[in-house]
Amino acid sequence: MFDAKETSKKIIEWLKDEVYTANAEGAVFGLSGGIDSAVVAVLCKKAFPNKCLALIMPCHSNPVDAQYAQLVADKFNIETKTVILDTVFDTLVNQLGDDPRAKKLSVSNIKPRLRMITLYYFSAERNYLVIGTGNKSELTVGYFTKYGDGGVDLLPLGNLVKSQVRELAQYLGVPNEIIERPPTAGLWENQTDEGEMGITYETLDKYILTGNIEDEKIAEKIERMKLKSTHKIQSIKIFSA
Repeated sequence: MFDAKETSKKIIEWLKDEVYTANAEGAVFGLSGGIDSAVVAVLCKKAFPNKCLALIMPCHSNPVDAQYAQLVADKFNIETKTVILDTVFDTLVNQLGDDPRAKKLSVSNIKPRLRMITLYYFSAERNYLVIGTGNKSELTVGYFTKYGDGGVDLLPLGNLVKSQVRELAQYLGVPNEIIERPPTAGLWENQTDEGEMGITYETLDKYILTGNIEDEKIAEKIERMKLKSTHKIQSIKIFSA
């Protein structure tokens, strides 16, 4: 049985240990208006009350995302900075050229990579570590951008499936409207996590936690996704003579 209270305590202590062991002073993270980043924000605030920074980084994003992000920041008194990346994104895409072969995802993945650059700027400026918001469900099937939202120092939710993150959010007092929002990476208009993955978090979580689901085709799909994204979670391979 998942114990949100105990898990919260353990993550907060783990964050403190890892940050101070690295001779860093606090935490910086992206605040997107979604449940995962909201949970990370509250945990970081509890771990580093005066040394945590939330970056709100719109990049041709739905304005509602920033509103939800600010809602969390206001409720928990978290320092924020807003860095609008629209112009940077447009400039880079224009420099890359209008290649008709470019895939929608390859262009959209520029957004989380620009956010990663921004996070590490403030990380260096303040001597903070970058705290990621990925959860076990996403890590299992590679649902993150390599060197984008996957480019972080610590992943406090990395061993929690999405359903457990929801329980943790409820325990921590994350606003219900954020908990109930359809999860989205905000890569393009009306994009949702479940729509892009082609599988619900409920089904994915069940497979991760039990190793078994009734639909064999879905199980095979999950295994294919895991295999295809193995390179994302492995350390960099170095040639050895």
